[in-house]
Amino acid sequence: MPRESQPFKQHFGPDLVGDLARRIGAVEPSFPQAAFVAAVAPQLEPLELKARVAVIAAGLCAHLPPDYPAALEVLLAILGPPLAENEGMFSDGWHVMPLAAFVEHYGLDHVEESLVAMHAITQRHTAEYAIRPFLARYPQRILQTLQVWVNDPSFHVRRLVSEGTRPRLPWAARLPQFIADPTPVLGLLEHLKDDPSAYVRTSVANNLNDIARDHPDLALATLARWREGASAERARVVRHALRTLVKQGHPVALELLGAGAPQVTLEALELTPTRVAVGGAVTLSVTLRSTAPSPQLLVVDYVLRMPGARGASRAKVFKLRSQWLEPGAILHVQKRHSFAPVGGRPVYPGAHAIAVQVNGVALGAVALEVEPGVT
Repeated sequence: MPRESQPFKQHFGPDLVGDLARRIGAVEPSFPQAAFVAAVAPQLEPLELKARVAVIAAGLCAHLPPDYPAALEVLLAILGPPLAENEGMFSDGWHVMPLAAFVEHYGLDHVEESLVAMHAITQRHTAEYAIRPFLARYPQRILQTLQVWVNDPSFHVRRLVSEGTRPRLPWAARLPQFIADPTPVLGLLEHLKDDPSAYVRTSVANNLNDIARDHPDLALATLARWREGASAERARVVRHALRTLVKQGHPVALELLGAGAPQVTLEALELTPTRVAVGGAVTLSVTLRSTAPSPQLLVVDYVLRMPGARGASRAKVFKLRSQWLEPGAILHVQKRHSFAPVGGRPVYPGAHAIAVQVNGVALGAVALEVEPGVT
């Protein structure tokens, strides 16, 4: 088993290629294990995650029978039992990701066989990426299947319905037809909003959060309707789906959370230090006092304004605290913010500013200077 401390892409290295070869050889003795490993393993080291998975899938295509249904039959034979929990996809299901990529890249001319495969694969890892090119080419056919899958006994399959149709799924090609008109997706989410699995409900919220980026009024109308008579579980779906609009300070989204116009004074706003090198960190301290005559919900964020790649300023919102505050009470919040590059996103030196935002209203800001890091 790969060590958890290593970069995610390292799960898809020579060890996994050898493991795949042995698994396939056990069910298909004619599979050229040595040739497959020799062709694929040397290509992987310089590649990032998605490229590694694509190369492994291409190697499978080159060494399995040329007939797609026959090759797919071999791959499905090595899946193993369905996962009982959702966590196993990131511990026991590594070898399945290239199989999903095989369907994604080579199965578009075999819709029925590929749907059967995705239904099986998603119960061992995920098929949320594999299904997207099928949605793009055969939207009505795939939507018909997803309308059946919303009632599937497997929560993995039900989650595939909500996660695979996300218009802006991270790491995946966007679905322009659902960005333009998310109505078909909303119909599916309606069936899943009260799903017994929290894993599925979280995916429903993520999908609606995607939709809200392009159709905020439609998303808000849907969530307002869902909030009426909502269970505690559905209320969490609503809150999670609102997160981007709340960060943007959208007044209707804040109202749905119960956060109205803030009645507070900003007692203190401090940043230590106010000059930091790339790779360093600062501590933000905020003190607020309630001036409201009754308890109020405060959604406290901070907005980092920073230079972009071409010098133009850009902003990103970060969460600080969501808390009910009694009349006259004081709320003190501290947050450490790192200026280390994360996930390949560079940090550019120059003038920055951090503003405090309460229920969508900016209350104050402090400037800081980010200097080049030591090389």
